[in-house]
Amino acid sequence: MASGDQLSTQSDTPSHSNDIVIQVRDLRKSYDDLIAVDGISFAVHQGEIFGMLGPNGAGKTTTVEILEGLRDLDSGEAYINGLDVTKNSKRVKAMIGVQLQQNAFFDNLNLRETVQLFATLYDSDVDAEEVLAKVDLANRAKSQYKHLSGGQKQRLSIAVALVNDPVAMFLDEPTTGLDPQARRNMWDLIDGLRSEGMAIMLTTHYMEEAEVLCDRVAVIDNGNIVANDTPQVLIDELNSRGAESVRKDGVLTLEDVFIDLTGRSLVE
Repeated sequence: MASGDQLSTQSDTPSHSNDIVIQVRDLRKSYDDLIAVDGISFAVHQGEIFGMLGPNGAGKTTTVEILEGLRDLDSGEAYINGLDVTKNSKRVKAMIGVQLQQNAFFDNLNLRETVQLFATLYDSDVDAEEVLAKVDLANRAKSQYKHLSGGQKQRLSIAVALVNDPVAMFLDEPTTGLDPQARRNMWDLIDGLRSEGMAIMLTTHYMEEAEVLCDRVAVIDNGNIVANDTPQVLIDELNSRGAESVRKDGVLTLEDVFIDLTGRSLVE
């Protein structure tokens, strides 16, 4: 670990708290001799955006896939809304929303048909028009997926993740490749989901995005959570140790925290 090994790691949220939606305790996963996740613990509350930041290979993808029921854990515990993800995989999958990548959609279906298709898969009677309106795509309901802009495609990926009225949403780099205006629009959408009480787990390569959106962030490196707190607390703790910013104006940011903890920038 880099010089910032004393930064806050407030991951021991009391398990009896009745607003916890995602709970992880001492989670471990290895692939042969590679330790991907090395005993991490954290909790995500209702109405909270929790960011997981880490370099490639740090363990964040493995952690998220275990919570989504896509990968088995070796040991430890993981719960969604009180349900063990290992013992209740089917029920857990029915109550979470997962942002899908672009290749999961059919180019020739219009947006209404796409939402209806996913609603059928979840046996949901959700109104496709209402879901599209929620992500500001109601006026494109008859448009085919292949005709959407990058930002519209990302918003559609959120829409289909909402068809089962999930208690938790997993967003994997939701604004990658978007222009600044589309990125800000996506931030507004995600913030709106939080205001409705949804628990959101977010991975991103944009430090500004994490700093703006996330109530708390966990920095994971080599399978370990090396910091877990609000962005501002982590920045203040780094500032208290007299650290210097990578920015010309000298203002410390979450990027400085990340570099201090891991010894490198997020995108190398």
